[in-house]
Amino acid sequence: MNMLQHRASRERGSGLIVVIMIVAFMLAVGILLISVTGTSPRVSESLRLQDMAFNAAEAGFNAAWAALNDAFVTSTYTSFSGHYHNDYDGQPNVLDDPALANPYYFRKLTDAQIVADCQAHADDYAGTIIFNAEPLSADPRCSYTVFLINDEAPGTVTADDHDCILLCIGRGPRDTYKRLEIVIEVGS
Repeated sequence: MNMLQHRASRERGSGLIVVIMIVAFMLAVGILLISVTGTSPRVSESLRLQDMAFNAAEAGFNAAWAALNDAFVTSTYTSFSGHYHNDYDGQPNVLDDPALANPYYFRKLTDAQIVADCQAHADDYAGTIIFNAEPLSADPRCSYTVFLINDEAPGTVTADDHDCILLCIGRGPRDTYKRLEIVIEVGS
């Protein structure tokens, strides 16, 4: 009889372990579901804001394309020479210089830094920025900044002012940014 009681108590202990494992598994699944359902709205909101910023950059491209086309048709521009934006925070000729030691190369700067600099120095950059924080008519929370970057490294012997990079930076709500870099070329 003593042996039967011992065996019964061992079986009750193993049943308790099985129940604890099932409860732990169910708890883990529940926490995972709560985590996933809590993250999903934040991710979708972030994607929506990024899409709005991209649409603003695309609107900037469309507006700049029309403005540049008009400038070439009316012969206001014959090449891109003299129309590049290459200054940053009072430093001349740095945005288009890819030298390793240059912290102001446009691909090393964030979109927020570039847009803030364009707004802070709007009067100084008036002749080299096509659009500066231009709001979208459809959604004034979004805007675009557009300018030309010389695609030749400074000091290049064979400078070509018939092609350049059109840089379009879209800004959406909550300081969400998207950048488009489009190489454009005109006939010589």
